[in-house]
Amino acid sequence: MLEPLLAFDSLIALSTGGALGGAAVAIAALMVGTWLVSLVLRNASIVDITWGLGFVVVAWVSAVRADEAAGSASLMVAMITLWGLRLGVYLFWRNHGKGEDYRYVAMRRHWGPRFWIISLATVFGLQGALMWVVSLPVQVSHVGEGGSGAASSALVVVGLAIYLLGLGFEVIGDLQLARFKADPTNAGKVMRTGLWRYTRHPNYFGDACVWWGIGVVALSVSGTWWSLVGPLVMNVLLLRVSGVALLERSLRKRKPDYEEYVRTTSAFVPRPPRS
Repeated sequence: MLEPLLAFDSLIALSTGGALGGAAVAIAALMVGTWLVSLVLRNASIVDITWGLGFVVVAWVSAVRADEAAGSASLMVAMITLWGLRLGVYLFWRNHGKGEDYRYVAMRRHWGPRFWIISLATVFGLQGALMWVVSLPVQVSHVGEGGSGAASSALVVVGLAIYLLGLGFEVIGDLQLARFKADPTNAGKVMRTGLWRYTRHPNYFGDACVWWGIGVVALSVSGTWWSLVGPLVMNVLLLRVSGVALLERSLRKRKPDYEEYVRTTSAFVPRPPRS
Protein backbone atom coordinates (compact mmCIF):
# COMPACT_ATOMS: atom_id res chain seq x y z
CA MET A 1 0.00 0.00 0.00
CA LEU A 2 2.77 2.45 0.97
CA GLU A 3 5.21 1.50 -1.78
CA PRO A 4 3.62 3.69 -4.52
CA LEU A 5 3.54 6.68 -2.14
CA LEU A 6 7.18 6.17 -1.15
CA ALA A 7 8.18 5.87 -4.79
CA PHE A 8 6.30 9.09 -5.62
CA ASP A 9 7.99 10.95 -2.73
CA SER A 10 11.39 9.75 -3.91
CA LEU A 11 10.65 10.90 -7.46
CA ILE A 12 9.60 14.36 -6.24
CA ALA A 13 12.72 14.63 -4.08
CA LEU A 14 14.92 13.64 -7.03
CA SER A 15 13.19 16.11 -9.34
CA THR A 16 13.43 18.89 -6.79
CA GLY A 17 17.12 18.23 -6.24
CA GLY A 18 17.73 18.38 -9.98
CA ALA A 19 15.85 21.66 -10.29
CA LEU A 20 17.72 23.24 -7.39
CA GLY A 21 21.06 21.99 -8.69
CA GLY A 22 20.38 23.22 -12.22
CA ALA A 23 19.49 26.67 -10.90
CA ALA A 24 22.66 26.78 -8.79
CA VAL A 25 24.85 25.96 -11.82
CA ALA A 26 23.11 28.61 -13.95
CA ILE A 27 23.49 31.26 -11.25
CA ALA A 28 27.16 30.39 -10.68
CA ALA A 29 27.92 30.67 -14.41
CA LEU A 30 26.05 33.98 -14.67
CA MET A 31 27.76 35.53 -11.66
CA VAL A 32 31.27 34.43 -12.63
CA GLY A 33 30.68 35.79 -16.12
CA THR A 34 29.42 39.10 -14.72
CA TRP A 35 32.44 39.26 -12.40
CA LEU A 36 34.82 38.82 -15.35
CA VAL A 37 33.08 41.63 -17.22
CA SER A 38 33.31 43.84 -14.11
CA LEU A 39 37.08 43.35 -14.06
CA VAL A 40 37.35 44.59 -17.62
CA LEU A 41 35.07 47.58 -16.97
CA ARG A 42 36.42 48.21 -13.46
CA ASN A 43 32.83 48.61 -12.36
CA ALA A 44 31.27 46.16 -9.89
CA SER A 45 27.93 48.03 -10.14
CA ILE A 46 26.90 45.86 -13.05
CA VAL A 47 26.00 43.20 -10.51
CA ASP A 48 22.91 45.26 -9.65
CA ILE A 49 21.67 45.02 -13.24
CA THR A 50 22.39 41.29 -13.27
CA TRP A 51 20.33 40.82 -10.08
CA GLY A 52 16.96 41.12 -11.81
CA LEU A 53 18.08 39.42 -15.01
CA GLY A 54 19.47 36.50 -13.01
CA PHE A 55 16.01 35.51 -11.83
CA VAL A 56 14.86 35.47 -15.46
CA VAL A 57 17.69 33.06 -16.22
CA VAL A 58 16.67 30.84 -13.29
CA ALA A 59 13.04 30.79 -14.45
CA TRP A 60 13.88 29.81 -18.02
CA VAL A 61 16.58 27.28 -17.08
CA SER A 62 14.16 25.63 -14.63
CA ALA A 63 11.44 25.55 -17.30
CA VAL A 64 13.73 24.03 -19.94
CA ARG A 65 15.03 21.37 -17.53
CA ALA A 66 11.55 20.32 -16.40
CA ASP A 67 10.20 17.19 -18.05
CA GLU A 68 6.63 18.25 -17.34
CA ALA A 69 5.82 21.79 -16.28
CA ALA A 70 3.58 22.20 -13.24
CA GLY A 71 0.29 24.01 -13.64
CA SER A 72 1.66 27.35 -12.45
CA ALA A 73 5.02 27.04 -14.23
CA SER A 74 4.17 28.99 -17.39
CA LEU A 75 2.59 31.76 -15.33
CA MET A 76 5.65 31.82 -13.08
CA VAL A 77 8.01 32.23 -16.05
CA ALA A 78 5.93 35.13 -17.35
CA MET A 79 5.81 36.81 -13.91
CA ILE A 80 9.55 36.52 -13.38
CA THR A 81 10.43 37.60 -16.92
CA LEU A 82 8.29 40.72 -16.69
CA TRP A 83 9.63 41.69 -13.27
CA GLY A 84 13.30 40.88 -13.99
CA LEU A 85 13.51 42.54 -17.40
CA ARG A 86 11.80 45.69 -16.15
CA LEU A 87 14.16 45.94 -13.19
CA GLY A 88 17.27 45.25 -15.26
CA VAL A 89 16.37 47.77 -17.96
CA TYR A 90 15.42 50.41 -15.39
CA LEU A 91 18.69 50.02 -13.46
CA PHE A 92 20.72 50.14 -16.68
CA TRP A 93 18.93 53.34 -17.72
CA ARG A 94 19.34 54.89 -14.27
CA ASN A 95 23.02 53.99 -13.78
CA HIS A 96 24.34 54.25 -17.35
CA GLY A 97 27.23 56.69 -17.60
CA LYS A 98 27.35 57.45 -13.86
CA GLY A 99 30.34 55.28 -12.98
CA GLU A 100 30.65 52.79 -10.16
CA ASP A 101 28.20 52.97 -7.26
CA TYR A 102 29.60 54.58 -4.09
CA ARG A 103 29.21 51.31 -2.15
CA TYR A 104 31.59 49.47 -4.44
CA VAL A 105 33.92 52.47 -4.66
CA ALA A 106 34.25 52.34 -0.87
CA MET A 107 34.93 48.59 -0.98
CA ARG A 108 37.49 49.05 -3.75
CA ARG A 109 39.24 51.72 -1.70
CA HIS A 110 39.21 49.53 1.42
CA TRP A 111 40.60 46.37 -0.20
CA GLY A 112 42.93 48.07 -2.64
CA PRO A 113 44.64 45.79 -5.18
CA ARG A 114 42.93 42.70 -3.67
CA PHE A 115 39.43 43.92 -4.48
CA TRP A 116 39.35 42.10 -7.81
CA ILE A 117 39.43 38.68 -6.15
CA ILE A 118 37.61 39.60 -2.94
CA SER A 119 34.70 40.98 -4.95
CA LEU A 120 34.15 37.52 -6.45
CA ALA A 121 33.05 36.23 -3.04
CA THR A 122 31.75 39.31 -1.21
CA VAL A 123 29.82 40.87 -4.10
CA PHE A 124 29.12 38.39 -6.89
CA GLY A 125 29.23 35.16 -4.90
CA LEU A 126 27.08 36.51 -2.09
CA GLN A 127 24.45 37.92 -4.43
CA GLY A 128 24.44 34.66 -6.35
CA ALA A 129 23.78 32.69 -3.16
CA LEU A 130 20.97 35.06 -2.17
CA MET A 131 19.51 34.80 -5.69
CA TRP A 132 19.38 31.02 -5.35
CA VAL A 133 17.57 31.21 -2.01
CA VAL A 134 15.11 33.94 -3.03
CA SER A 135 14.27 32.11 -6.27
CA LEU A 136 13.26 28.87 -4.50
CA PRO A 137 9.56 29.37 -5.36
CA VAL A 138 10.53 29.78 -9.02
CA GLN A 139 12.57 26.60 -9.01
CA VAL A 140 9.99 24.37 -7.31
CA SER A 141 7.17 25.61 -9.52
CA HIS A 142 8.61 23.39 -12.27
CA VAL A 143 8.60 20.21 -10.17
CA GLY A 144 5.62 17.85 -9.99
CA GLU A 145 2.25 18.09 -11.60
CA GLY A 146 0.93 20.97 -9.55
CA GLY A 147 -2.13 21.26 -7.40
CA SER A 148 -5.68 21.07 -8.62
CA GLY A 149 -9.12 22.15 -7.56
CA ALA A 150 -10.53 25.29 -6.00
CA ALA A 151 -7.77 25.66 -3.38
CA SER A 152 -5.00 25.63 -5.97
CA SER A 153 -6.85 28.07 -8.23
CA ALA A 154 -7.46 30.41 -5.29
CA LEU A 155 -3.75 30.42 -4.47
CA VAL A 156 -2.90 31.38 -8.05
CA VAL A 157 -5.47 34.20 -8.07
CA VAL A 158 -4.36 35.57 -4.69
CA GLY A 159 -0.67 35.30 -5.56
CA LEU A 160 -1.14 37.01 -8.90
CA ALA A 161 -3.11 39.84 -7.27
CA ILE A 162 -0.33 40.43 -4.71
CA TYR A 163 2.27 40.30 -7.49
CA LEU A 164 0.42 42.85 -9.65
CA LEU A 165 -0.03 45.17 -6.65
CA GLY A 166 3.70 45.02 -5.99
CA LEU A 167 4.67 45.48 -9.62
CA GLY A 168 2.39 48.52 -9.81
CA PHE A 169 4.04 50.07 -6.75
CA GLU A 170 7.50 49.48 -8.25
CA VAL A 171 6.71 50.85 -11.70
CA ILE A 172 4.72 53.88 -10.54
CA GLY A 173 7.10 54.66 -7.68
CA ASP A 174 10.18 54.55 -9.92
CA LEU A 175 8.46 56.66 -12.57
CA GLN A 176 7.37 59.29 -10.05
CA LEU A 177 10.85 59.48 -8.54
CA ALA A 178 12.51 59.77 -11.97
CA ARG A 179 10.25 62.68 -12.90
CA PHE A 180 10.93 64.35 -9.55
CA LYS A 181 14.69 64.09 -9.96
CA ALA A 182 14.53 65.34 -13.54
CA ASP A 183 13.28 68.72 -12.30
CA PRO A 184 16.33 70.87 -11.33
CA THR A 185 14.23 72.81 -8.79
CA ASN A 186 13.91 69.62 -6.72
CA ALA A 187 17.66 69.22 -6.19
CA GLY A 188 18.33 68.34 -2.55
CA LYS A 189 14.63 68.06 -1.73
CA VAL A 190 12.74 65.07 -0.39
CA MET A 191 9.96 63.68 -2.58
CA ARG A 192 6.69 63.59 -0.63
CA THR A 193 4.05 63.29 -3.35
CA GLY A 194 2.36 60.41 -5.15
CA LEU A 195 3.04 57.01 -3.63
CA TRP A 196 5.93 58.57 -1.72
CA ARG A 197 3.38 60.41 0.42
CA TYR A 198 2.23 57.10 1.91
CA THR A 199 5.50 55.17 2.16
CA ARG A 200 9.13 56.27 2.09
CA HIS A 201 10.01 53.28 -0.09
CA PRO A 202 7.17 52.30 -2.44
CA ASN A 203 9.60 50.47 -4.74
CA TYR A 204 10.89 48.28 -1.90
CA PHE A 205 7.36 47.61 -0.65
CA GLY A 206 6.40 46.68 -4.20
CA ASP A 207 9.40 44.36 -4.50
CA ALA A 208 8.36 42.55 -1.33
CA CYS A 209 4.80 42.14 -2.64
CA VAL A 210 6.09 40.79 -5.94
CA TRP A 211 8.01 38.03 -4.20
CA TRP A 212 5.27 37.14 -1.74
CA GLY A 213 2.93 36.90 -4.72
CA ILE A 214 5.37 34.61 -6.48
CA GLY A 215 5.65 32.52 -3.32
CA VAL A 216 1.87 32.13 -3.07
CA VAL A 217 1.59 31.09 -6.72
CA ALA A 218 4.29 28.47 -6.08
CA LEU A 219 2.09 27.03 -3.34
CA SER A 220 -0.31 25.90 -6.03
CA VAL A 221 2.32 23.18 -6.56
CA SER A 222 1.82 20.70 -3.72
CA GLY A 223 4.48 20.28 -1.06
CA THR A 224 6.36 23.57 -1.50
CA TRP A 225 5.56 25.46 1.71
CA TRP A 226 9.26 25.48 2.56
CA SER A 227 9.95 27.55 -0.57
CA LEU A 228 8.43 30.58 1.19
CA VAL A 229 11.85 31.04 2.76
CA GLY A 230 12.64 32.83 -0.53
CA PRO A 231 10.15 35.71 -0.11
CA LEU A 232 11.01 35.84 3.59
CA VAL A 233 14.71 36.33 2.87
CA MET A 234 13.87 39.00 0.29
CA ASN A 235 11.70 40.79 2.83
CA VAL A 236 14.53 40.80 5.39
CA LEU A 237 17.00 42.07 2.78
CA LEU A 238 14.69 44.91 1.77
CA LEU A 239 13.93 45.99 5.32
CA ARG A 240 17.07 45.27 7.31
CA VAL A 241 20.07 44.83 5.04
CA SER A 242 20.51 46.31 1.57
CA GLY A 243 17.21 48.15 1.16
CA VAL A 244 15.53 50.51 3.60
CA ALA A 245 18.18 50.38 6.33
CA LEU A 246 21.17 51.07 4.03
CA LEU A 247 19.49 53.77 1.97
CA GLU A 248 18.09 55.66 4.95
CA ARG A 249 21.48 55.96 6.60
CA SER A 250 22.67 57.74 3.47
CA LEU A 251 19.56 59.92 3.06
CA ARG A 252 19.67 61.14 6.67
CA LYS A 253 23.19 62.45 6.04
CA ARG A 254 22.53 64.03 2.64
CA LYS A 255 19.07 65.57 3.05
CA PRO A 256 18.32 67.76 6.10
CA ASP A 257 14.55 67.54 5.52
CA TYR A 258 14.58 63.76 5.66
CA GLU A 259 14.15 63.57 9.46
CA GLU A 260 10.80 65.31 9.22
CA TYR A 261 9.82 62.96 6.40
CA VAL A 262 10.69 60.01 8.64
CA ARG A 263 8.48 61.35 11.44
CA THR A 264 5.42 61.71 9.23
CA THR A 265 5.66 58.90 6.69
CA SER A 266 5.62 55.11 6.99
CA ALA A 267 8.93 53.43 6.19
CA PHE A 268 7.48 50.47 4.31
CA VAL A 269 3.79 49.56 4.41
CA PRO A 270 1.73 52.40 2.86
CA ARG A 271 -0.60 54.32 5.17
CA PRO A 272 -1.82 57.93 5.52
CA PRO A 273 0.92 60.28 6.73
CA ARG A 274 1.03 61.27 10.38
CA SER A 275 0.27 64.88 11.20
